Amino acid sequence: MASTGFDVDGRQSSFFKGPGAVPGQAPRGGHVGEKDTGSLVSVDNPEIGHTPAGPTDDTKRSLKSRHIQLIGIGGTIGTALYVSIGRGLLNGGPGSLFLAFTIWCSFILAITLCMAEMVTYLPISSPFITFAGRYVDEAFGFAAGWNFFVFEAAMVPFEITACNVIIHYWSDVVPVGVIIAIVLVLYGLINLLAVKWYGEAEFWSALGKVLLIVGLLFFTFIVMLGGNPLGDRFGFRYWSTPGAFAELYHTGTLGRFLGFLQCLIQASFTIAGPDYVSMAAGEAENPRVVMPRAFNAVFYRLTTFFVLGSLAVGILVPYNDVEMTAAFKGGLPGAAASPYVVAMNRLQIRVLPDIVNAAVLTAAFSAGNSYVYCASRSLYGLALEGKAPAIFTRCTRAGVPVYCVLLVLAIGFLSFLQVSNNAAVVLQWFVSLVTASQLINFSVMCVTYLRFHKALKAQGISRDTLPYKAMLQPYAAWYALIGCFIMTFVGGYTVFLPGYWDIPTFLFSYMMIFICPFLFLGYKLVKRTKFHRASEIDLIKNLAEIEEYQRTFVPVPPSNAFYRFLDWFFG
Repeated sequence: MASTGFDVDGRQSSFFKGPGAVPGQAPRGGHVGEKDTGSLVSVDNPEIGHTPAGPTDDTKRSLKSRHIQLIGIGGTIGTALYVSIGRGLLNGGPGSLFLAFTIWCSFILAITLCMAEMVTYLPISSPFITFAGRYVDEAFGFAAGWNFFVFEAAMVPFEITACNVIIHYWSDVVPVGVIIAIVLVLYGLINLLAVKWYGEAEFWSALGKVLLIVGLLFFTFIVMLGGNPLGDRFGFRYWSTPGAFAELYHTGTLGRFLGFLQCLIQASFTIAGPDYVSMAAGEAENPRVVMPRAFNAVFYRLTTFFVLGSLAVGILVPYNDVEMTAAFKGGLPGAAASPYVVAMNRLQIRVLPDIVNAAVLTAAFSAGNSYVYCASRSLYGLALEGKAPAIFTRCTRAGVPVYCVLLVLAIGFLSFLQVSNNAAVVLQWFVSLVTASQLINFSVMCVTYLRFHKALKAQGISRDTLPYKAMLQPYAAWYALIGCFIMTFVGGYTVFLPGYWDIPTFLFSYMMIFICPFLFLGYKLVKRTKFHRASEIDLIKNLAEIEEYQRTFVPVPPSNAFYRFLDWFFG
């Protein structure tokens, strides 16, 4: 594969020994060399490397490579890429928007490199949550896990509400409560069936998102060269008139910088991917081969879509467009505020706006579906680690953590607050409460990787022996950690500008920054956990079962030529 360091040779992982180790003799860190299975065990403690008595992971490895790749895309591409991105254009102009999205993609690459190496090494359920406790501190894993769960679960009612708003682009005939009930039932059916059905549903809905953004990019290229009813060959006209950089809050250089900063904040909350891919690791077929490919593909496709998408909207519409400004200020439903729909109206193109709105509806539904899946699996991972009630470890015969899914769906009932306009404001506050959570999650991933990297070094294990070795480490992890940590605090900066102080906005922007340390310290005091020294970090727990699965894995061929093509194209 390509040159980002996401190369996969498809080999089965023969496990590693530290430099100078010999079979049966422990290298630094207390681990012995290879056994016939290729797994590491401990001489001093034979339980290390094996799942202890207690809850076991009963999920099923039914997700194929194409499922994993599209799950990562489906969880990230929602209404933001088609509609909300217009707000960034209004705030910063086309130049700021393009630069901000391009810069933030470099941070996502660094995070993806961290996750790809750790998850390929040990592809288990809720990996980055489990790794946070195992490689850093159990209290750190507790705080990280609940932060991720709350964030994902809170986004479910938000996306259900988005589906309702998008449908009202066409008509207000269908009552709000009916739409919400239908969406919840569909989420329940998809997520309570076997995981392979969730994978299929997410595959096709995410594929629709991919086709939409590809179509819109082609649309942009065609119309900018004059292929429109007006015959207007406008090209990059709007980059010069009214300009590439908009002023925000202030005039001059400071105003243009604040406009860029607002675009960067939007990019930091919009572009994700590695977290959604990693959450499916415990249910992926042949994960040592599939996961690096999935991380690789998701990064490339997402960055292509977001970077080119940010460029496209700046080409299509000037940042001071009256229709788009009015649509955002008036909160018009569905795709009415989408820069693509605004451009179609400017160019007198009919029918296409309805098609875009239908595709945006699919995007919102798919994003909510991914949130249900990721929230339920994060809760399941917490329960397996003893950080959530044991009832959440129970799975159906099809391998679905049923009580985890039901709890997330119950949280989805908060979307019924939309029946009341006043309550809708409360719901938006609830969602705003956790907007910093995604950046906290990214920071957690980076800290966890740094400890993993340190443990390998302290225990004399060469990264060259790992199933996958990421490039630019540990520098990429430090780069992403610094960027995400800073952006976590920058997100609500507007309240500190003269005349913009607002207590609710301050609280909802920074509450999770205060809650996470509280969770960490509370668990640490109650459980008396200790920070894991690098030489003592357990790198082999659950490893034997992964090695055995890889050794005995026999791929099941696709049932027909159509699925063979899909597996080849997305493999």
